[in-house]
Amino acid sequence: MTEMTAGYLPFHAAPKVPDYVPPAGAVDAHCHVFGPGDVFAYAPERKYTPCDAPKEQLFALRDHLGFARNVIVQASCHGKDNAALVDALEASNGKARGVAIVDADVTDDALRALDDAGVRGVRFNFIKRLVEATPHAVFEQIAEKVARLGWHVVVYFEGQDLDEVAPLVRRLPGIVVVDHMGRPDVTAGVDGAGFRAFMDFLAEDARYWVKVSCPERLTVAGPPYDDVVPFARALVERFPDRVLWGTDWPHPNMKSHVPDDGALVDVIPRIAPTADLQRRLLVDNPMRLYWPEESA
Repeated sequence: MTEMTAGYLPFHAAPKVPDYVPPAGAVDAHCHVFGPGDVFAYAPERKYTPCDAPKEQLFALRDHLGFARNVIVQASCHGKDNAALVDALEASNGKARGVAIVDADVTDDALRALDDAGVRGVRFNFIKRLVEATPHAVFEQIAEKVARLGWHVVVYFEGQDLDEVAPLVRRLPGIVVVDHMGRPDVTAGVDGAGFRAFMDFLAEDARYWVKVSCPERLTVAGPPYDDVVPFARALVERFPDRVLWGTDWPHPNMKSHVPDDGALVDVIPRIAPTADLQRRLLVDNPMRLYWPEESA
């Protein structure tokens, strides 16, 4: 077993059964699988070593929370080796799709193999504490390759880096999904200049989607995340057909507390207050993006 980074907080061992019952067919559209490290090695260039969080536990959590499907996102600790991701997708019986990380020199054959396994997107990470900087031209080369398969791009950046990342996003083909609400500074308030700029950016182009996920990462107040709810609700209500939701299980690199995934599910009706908004957020939008052949 790989020894995790000192101080790393493992995921919640016994999350509550949510009070909120998701609609039939609901999708957890942002989660991860890690290892196990003795089967799927962690990347030598990684900035952290997580606790193992294998597919069996992810699928058990999916059922426990009342969800039907997962979108599994490759995280930086596995680098560009997508073996653990592919293994989980192939074991899911079609109930999972994936977002991979690849190099600019990835071959068309390798991309087709990932596509066959269920990968439907590629992730570009701009979080400086997690990855080394990559020239934007490299990301553009990757985006051009994956666009031929109809994949989308997922971008992960901090709110203060919007001005740096936005020009690249505007040049990318196809749908671009922003992780975790663009990580706003919640202390500035939903009417603060930073979040208003992010909302204006999303309004520029219907190709831009956003995940209203990770209140546990953004909060200053802590559970039940009252300080983050207004941000997510504003996005859901303004862009109801371009929002996704996910647990972010197993919550890598959390420092403040161990999130209870059942409690995170209970936040959903606070950010999507009507049954229609909940269905778009949890079923219609992720199915249209990741299982279009079933949502037509």
